[in-house]
Amino acid sequence: AAGDQIELMEFGLRRAQGPNGGLSASKYCYVGGFDSTSNLLAGKLFGIPVSGTMAHSFVTAFNDQPLNKSELIKKDSDEKLDLQKISKFYLEKIFEKFDWGISKDGVNIGELNAFCAYAISHPNSFVALIDTYDTLRSGLCNFIAVTLALNDFGYKSVGCRIDSGDLAYLSNEIRNRFELIALSFKIDWIINLKIVASNDINEETIRSLYNQGHKINTFGIGTHLVTCQKQPALGCIYKLVDLDGEPKIKISEDISKMTIPGRKCVFRLYGMAGFPLVDLMMLENDEEPKVGQEIYCRHPFQFGKRAKITPQRVEKLHKIYWKDNSVQQILPNIKEIREYTHQSLVNSRPDHLRPLNPTPYKVSLSPKLFDFINNVWLNLAP
Repeated sequence: AAGDQIELMEFGLRRAQGPNGGLSASKYCYVGGFDSTSNLLAGKLFGIPVSGTMAHSFVTAFNDQPLNKSELIKKDSDEKLDLQKISKFYLEKIFEKFDWGISKDGVNIGELNAFCAYAISHPNSFVALIDTYDTLRSGLCNFIAVTLALNDFGYKSVGCRIDSGDLAYLSNEIRNRFELIALSFKIDWIINLKIVASNDINEETIRSLYNQGHKINTFGIGTHLVTCQKQPALGCIYKLVDLDGEPKIKISEDISKMTIPGRKCVFRLYGMAGFPLVDLMMLENDEEPKVGQEIYCRHPFQFGKRAKITPQRVEKLHKIYWKDNSVQQILPNIKEIREYTHQSLVNSRPDHLRPLNPTPYKVSLSPKLFDFINNVWLNLAP
């Protein structure tokens, strides 16, 4: 839904079902394509890039009193200057130069002080949460003031985050003001400051934002991601299919609940366009499919559904990692798994991935496996 150009940050730890649930979510979100996590333990254990922003509680902890420590050392220099004082200077300049239909009295100085304190601690990675009081009347003005001040010190802010309100409208307004500031103060990089959006983001929200037109660079997603709201229960099951070489089958009046007995191998067959056509299940001792060689594919349960396919590429999906009490091959690391997942999506046909009425992906059986299932079924059925 977000596309390749948008950065995705996983923010779900505090919403997850316990610490272990949060850790699992962080790991598999990264495998699935997210760029970073706010979960420090996941970053430590799995090497996932860590990112995050300040909290609303941090902003509200400050008032309009001067900071105890407001000095910052200039980059590549030993000179110390007062960041809070310079930020207030630029705040005045903003209201002198621009008429945005807002009053300087609406700016919360406690918020400005919070931004200054955070920027002093994180001058190279300053991202401000700007919606604690009022996004456009206060937060954005304070963020721009601190950003201009940091520029005097030789540092570049990363961006700002909005966590409420009309995200599409606000992102466009924020981007427009970044462009005006960059032009007025002749600081080109301000145009490209990141806009991070959160606030119960899900796939539908993202698609709606695209339809409205937005200028968001990064989505921070937590609740809907880690709590599995679309599928709260595991969407698959494990069933016994073989015991000491003897095939086992579960027979059901509901054909979709029947199992496919016996040891099997699975191959992905690709067509001329490079997209996978079907995943073919075969008996363990079946002859493997070959490129350019026609193969007969059967529907698992419907006798009339079948097709002949001549694959242009064959990929074996079933790999043995543990057998006879020993490791058979090295397990891929998390970055390799992530890349494999990404390539699987890239190589998929668009109609399989569309959000509305996607084309079901086909899984077929070899003729030998099809006959084998029916023989087992007939022998065990009452």
